[in-house]
Amino acid sequence: MNGTRALMTLILMITANSVPSWTCPSDCICLSHTQILCNSGHLTFVPLRDLPKAVEHLSMTKNNLTYLPTDAFTGLRHLRKLTLDTNCIRRVDRFAFRGLSRLRELSIQHTPLESLEKFSFAGLQNVTAILLGYNQISVIHEFAFAGTANIRLILLNNNPLHTVSANAFSGLTNVEHLILPSGIQQLQPDAFNGLDSVGLLKLSFMDLKSLKPHTFRGLSHVHVLSIQDSDLGVIRADAFTGLAHVGSLNLLNNKIDAVQSLTVTRENRIRHFRFNGNHVLDSPRRGTFSGLASAASDGFTVVGNHFPCDCHLFRFLDGHPFGNASRDLFTGKNYCISPLELNGQLVAVVNPAVVDKCLQTSVAAPPRTQAGVTTTAVLVAAVVLASTGSFLHDLAV
Repeated sequence: MNGTRALMTLILMITANSVPSWTCPSDCICLSHTQILCNSGHLTFVPLRDLPKAVEHLSMTKNNLTYLPTDAFTGLRHLRKLTLDTNCIRRVDRFAFRGLSRLRELSIQHTPLESLEKFSFAGLQNVTAILLGYNQISVIHEFAFAGTANIRLILLNNNPLHTVSANAFSGLTNVEHLILPSGIQQLQPDAFNGLDSVGLLKLSFMDLKSLKPHTFRGLSHVHVLSIQDSDLGVIRADAFTGLAHVGSLNLLNNKIDAVQSLTVTRENRIRHFRFNGNHVLDSPRRGTFSGLASAASDGFTVVGNHFPCDCHLFRFLDGHPFGNASRDLFTGKNYCISPLELNGQLVAVVNPAVVDKCLQTSVAAPPRTQAGVTTTAVLVAAVVLASTGSFLHDLAV
């Protein structure tokens, strides 16, 4: 009997010790002390005092949280998944997520969050996904992700982002995928400065006046940098200066008013360069694609693009911009925008006599406005097929 009583006493002691020393918050459903759902609870703050320190999965969707203060989740060191979707969050303060060393997934989506402030997402480590889609983010301020490393995915889709500030991603390292939203209107110089080791950096459906000098300065070790399906305005000189260690630099299917200079050197350490499917409204001048032939270690492609078939284009090609053997490849793989008679046809169909006439005519390149277009009516009046008996002539004033 005494042994039985001792055993029962031990069982009661163990059971008593296993009862949690906390009460589930009234607005939450506690599936366990590690998994708590506080959804649709009308919460206006994070109930830190009522949450167990061992919680690993915390969902607080459809509440009335308006902002996240510094150290908003202090003490929840075991937290692995945090979901804050469909709240009224307008501001995330500096170091709001400090101390969450085990966090693997963070989701703040479908909120009125308007900007990513300085250090707001700083110090996160080894996170699988930071999901920031479907908010109202219009600006990413400098150092928003400082000290954040080893992130598999940062998703900013479906935000009205119009400005990426200088140093917006400074201090962010080892990101597998960084996907920015469509509609960006301004990439400030040094927008990606300090961003190191990225698998895919995708910039699409932008509406820029220009790709400014030093936009990509300080960006390094990128497997794929893809700029595509955008209106790039004018590609300014030095836009890619300071970019280093790129597996593939792709400019695909963009509208480009003019290419002031697209200089790629060995210092960029680009393995492959693709300039494909773009519509360039002003023909490139000699020196526009400086260094490309020798800088891309695994080669380059310039195909499927559309250019004005004017004298500037033929003088550009006469300078062998892509190496001695590339002229025929260029004319056989790229197309004319203008004149209308040749729109959509290969550059190669232009009458050789017309090309010779262009090359024999020495006309200085006309001045450009700040928007990158010519200030005089030049060279796009008449290129027609040889069967018409007409010829290309300069109209330079």
